[in-house]
Parts: sequence; C-alpha cells; structure tokens
Amino acid sequence: MKTAEILELTGVPKAETRLQRTYKLAIVGAGCGDIELLTLKAARLISSADVIVYDALVSDDILSLAPEACELHFVGKRCGQPSAKQDDINELLLRCAVRGLSVVRLKGGDPNVFGRGCEEALFLARNGFASEFIPGVTAALGCAASAGIPLTHRGVARSVTLVTGTVFDDSAVCWQSLLSAQTSLVFYMGKEQAAKIAHGLLNAGANVQLPVAFVSNGARAKQILTYTNLGNMADTARKIGVAGPTLIIVGAVVSVGKELSGLMDSISDTRAEPALGRLAEAGKPV
Repeated sequence: MKTAEILELTGVPKAETRLQRTYKLAIVGAGCGDIELLTLKAARLISSADVIVYDALVSDDILSLAPEACELHFVGKRCGQPSAKQDDINELLLRCAVRGLSVVRLKGGDPNVFGRGCEEALFLARNGFASEFIPGVTAALGCAASAGIPLTHRGVARSVTLVTGTVFDDSAVCWQSLLSAQTSLVFYMGKEQAAKIAHGLLNAGANVQLPVAFVSNGARAKQILTYTNLGNMADTARKIGVAGPTLIIVGAVVSVGKELSGLMDSISDTRAEPALGRLAEAGKPV
C-alpha cells in the first residue's frame, strides 16, 4: 500500500498531520511487519516525522512511508549479533528531542510488550521531554491470527500468558504458575531457549503431548508454521533454519488451530454448492 493510500484512509492530508500533534516524541508500535496491520495513527506519524529511530523487525514497506527528508537511524537488536546498547538509544532520542524535531521511535510489535517503550519514555521524561505511546499489533496477536490459532477458545483456554523466552525465572514455582488451568502460553524470542522451556514445563507437570506451534516470520509473506508437541519441542526448534523471529505457542489451542487449518485447506468453491442448495430448498435467503 502506497503512502498516499494510507493517508487517504486516515482522512487527514499529509500537510496537516504535524499541526495536529500534541507531542513531538512518539514511541510507536510498527506491528508484525505487514504494512496493512499498521494503525492509521502510526502511519500518519511516520509519514510526517523528521526523525525515525527504528528496530530490526520494522519492515521496509513501513519505512517507505517516511518523508524523503526524514533522518533514519537503525538501532536494531538481534539475538547473537552486535546490537545497539539501550543507553546509546536513549541518548540518541534525547539528542533528537533537544533539536526540536518530530521524532518517531519505531518498534516492532507493540512498544510496551517486551519492547522497552516505557524505559525510553521514562528516560526522556526525566530529561524534560514528554512522549506518547502508539500501540501496535504485538507478535502474539499477529502471529496467532496469521497462523489461524486462537489464543483463547471456549472450553479449551480461558486465558493467555505472554512470556519472554530470553530471560525468565527458572524456579519450579515459576513454571508451575505458567501451567495454571486452561491457559495458553506464548513465548517471545524463545526458539534458542526451546530446550530449557520444554524442560521447565515438563518438570512442572505438563503433558509430554501438549501441542506446540512455532511461528517463524509471522504475519509476513515468508511465514513458516511448524507443529510439534512438548516432548519433541527441543528437537523441532533445532531443525528450524529460519533466520527471522520465531514465536512459540504452547497449549491445547494449537490443536484447535491445526484442525481449522486442515478444514480450510479442504474447502473449495464446489463444496459450497450443497450448502447453497439446502438453503434454497428451505426457502432461506442466501
């Protein structure tokens, strides 16, 4: 989708967007990578920014919304690779703020779901600069939707827990608390820790057959969905050769999503004809 099309949807001409701003600093969620999942407000702010400070998971399509004269600063953090330090990112944002520029701090997903958005807002506020948060579609929602997996489902899961896979309490109490009744678990950035996650859940009493789904490059054109169970989780993770981000969904909802996927794959236009016929015979409108 082109910049003009995005702005047309907002109903606000590009030239007017800056005049409507309350803040010059916005900490913005870029969502899961698909430009069509970007909020209209986020698109409007990106399209009028003087400076964009962006993370590794922000897609090129979304960055293409930036004005030609906009300064772009990459500060991405990737597992196992040289990454920008948080203190340096904070200082960069402050320097841009001191210059009086309209700054967009652009983060993958939602800025306050494992995104350190509030850490940056606090740093700016302690130095005299106000900012605002613009929500984004976090990976748990975007990846689950694109994979066709419900995070809650009547009679199967009545809650969902989001967990960072990189740093977590390894105590037995912690793992047992994650296994509360009818709860789906979503692990962010957890592929490299899959063996430890599986070990912790199994030791806490989880069923070895508990369904697991790995969603790699979720909500993107190259998404890969891999099904397994808790007992095979570690081996499956080692075989996933995708370089992009991978989300892990654990729980009975994975089976619900897998059933839906199978049914969807078997549906064709011709299969709708018997249903249409039955409705017509019953005199019901189609």
